[in-house]
Amino acid sequence: MHAPLTPVAFEILLALADGERHGYFIMQEVERRSDGRLSLHPGTLYRALNRLLGERLIDEVTGPAAAATGEPHDARRRYYRLTDLGRAVAAAEAARLASQVSAARMKNLLGRGDAS
Repeated sequence: MHAPLTPVAFEILLALADGERHGYFIMQEVERRSDGRLSLHPGTLYRALNRLLGERLIDEVTGPAAAATGEPHDARRRYYRLTDLGRAVAAAEAARLASQVSAARMKNLLGRGDAS
């Protein structure tokens, strides 16, 4: 059973939704996307990545197409990508969260355009 995902797991899957990325990029992307509200430390990140690997939601890959990511290739970095299962689980979690936000709006807990 994959759902509900932890916030950390969901954020990692979101960071990988656009393609292969390395751990440091994932940490930066999560912090950027959350406006600093969620900051992943290396231990937290790599424990979560290992769990996601074990659940077959992500794969480790040998390296990205450096031109596609806009970053130089570094053989020391480990790169990850979503599996088809990981993409399906992330989509299901997004739908679950959207349903919760919709219910919160109906209860007047959020403004019309406010998701925070």
